[in-house]
Amino acid sequence: MSDLSGKFLIAMPGMGDTRFSQSVVYVCAHSEDGAMGLIVNKPTPEVRFSDLLTQLEIDAQPGMRDIRVHFGGPVENSRGFVLHSADYKSGESTLMVNDEMGLTATLDVLEEIAQGRGPKSSFLALGYSGWGPGQLESEIAQNGWLTSDARSDIVFGRANEHKWMAAVKSLGIDPVTLSATSGRA
Repeated sequence: MSDLSGKFLIAMPGMGDTRFSQSVVYVCAHSEDGAMGLIVNKPTPEVRFSDLLTQLEIDAQPGMRDIRVHFGGPVENSRGFVLHSADYKSGESTLMVNDEMGLTATLDVLEEIAQGRGPKSSFLALGYSGWGPGQLESEIAQNGWLTSDARSDIVFGRANEHKWMAAVKSLGIDPVTLSATSGRA
């Protein structure tokens, strides 16, 4: 299977794992060793960015833009990951996914955002989604996921409740026609 880094995984109806029901996952890294991504459409209303900054003892500039905190996946869910536009790089710690997006998991990106600097567009997630070698490929073969090109307007958009539908429609598919059952031709 080709490298899915920088692509979307779109959960099919009937996804067995309820944590991924109607999820859109941005794949940050994919290789023969496995895959890592962030769910981009599951906000965590109980966690506010300003509270996170206070907990981490990061001073925020007055009037700082508030960023919604999301559930990135079930792995290491106390660790923060910032998916951001490629205009920002944090020394050696930013993983450039492609020409449009980077991923930074160090405190300096949060400090930059709190001070009104940092990336033009950013998305904050607690935890990530991970797959072992061959696991994601198997889930795709079993019709658990659709794959598509990622769109920054979906990743950074604020309407989380519409992201799954928008991602499905970007494939030219009417979400109503998706079925949880599959056939083999």
